[in-house]
Amino acid sequence: MSNEGNGGKSRGKTGKILILPVGKRMTRSFRAGLQFPVTRFHRKLRSNNAGKRIATGAPVYLAAVIEYLVAEIVELAGNAAKDNKKRRILPRHLQLAIRNDDELQRLLGNVVIAEGGVIPHILPQLLPQTKKPKIPKSQELEV
Repeated sequence: MSNEGNGGKSRGKTGKILILPVGKRMTRSFRAGLQFPVTRFHRKLRSNNAGKRIATGAPVYLAAVIEYLVAEIVELAGNAAKDNKKRRILPRHLQLAIRNDDELQRLLGNVVIAEGGVIPHILPQLLPQTKKPKIPKSQELEV
């Protein structure tokens, strides 16, 4: 698909005009508004024998879903890093982010994250008993 006929302008599915320099190629990731490589997903789907025919929208959808999941995990891991007063996301922060989110835990429950550590959990029986303040008998109300 050439951009030469319209001076480097192209309409995406959203109807917005995308301006590219003349002679530049427009990638499928750019058309879809994604950061993840749609063409690489398409190539991997073909090489893994997902089927003889792969719809043109399938790798776009796959790239969009995976990009969303990665963004969600990175956001939660960034919050975990900020809670621990760190500026860099470590595997420990990824572990905390995934295990503390119910939906991500269900999706990635069987995944082992190297250097992730364990989720802090103390059984209630092991916690020290909270002592109730004793009221002296002289202050008790008798009815």
